[in-house]
Amino acid sequence: MRREVTETRLVVGALVALGVAAGLLVGLPYFLLRNVPPPAALKPYTAQQLRGRAIYVANGCIYCHSQQPRDPAQAPDESRGWGRPSVAADYAYDKPHLLGTSRTGPDLFNIGARQPSEDWQLGHLYQPRAYTQGSIMPAFPFLFRIHRGPPRPGETAINLPPQYAQAGMTVVATQQARDLAAYLLSLDHTYPILSASDAQP
Repeated sequence: MRREVTETRLVVGALVALGVAAGLLVGLPYFLLRNVPPPAALKPYTAQQLRGRAIYVANGCIYCHSQQPRDPAQAPDESRGWGRPSVAADYAYDKPHLLGTSRTGPDLFNIGARQPSEDWQLGHLYQPRAYTQGSIMPAFPFLFRIHRGPPRPGETAINLPPQYAQAGMTVVATQQARDLAAYLLSLDHTYPILSASDAQP
């Protein structure tokens, strides 16, 4: 009987601890932030950008890149050129949120502002080392097609640096590559934001 009472207390205590943790870590932030409006300059993703976002997730980009610049008191992210610290309102249209778990590569929260060229984005996806010396990012050649001769009507050919281009061959971005580039170009959070106190309804 005594053992059963002890086990019951243990289970109840664990459930109470779990409930308190969930309330503090999930419930409280939800109630504090649920009515914070998105910044006026932040636009919902287009259909193409959403397709690109799905490709970003499917190819594991989230495992090497974060989308969450930190406060200068925590890390020198701003001095690295990654932009201001992110706030909750920046993720109003992100479901699920792609904050990332590590930074094997640079933070991409503002990659659309740092590299606003579609040609650069596509070329970097095809061969990262052609654009960033010493990069350890894997190439994504399966998002492209190669054929002999000049670009055909309607094709989006990429302009590789001369040392990476093959004479007489054209590298063409598939729709998936263009969608992924469109998503990366949409990552531009350089607009002004309200302070936490100003954002309260």
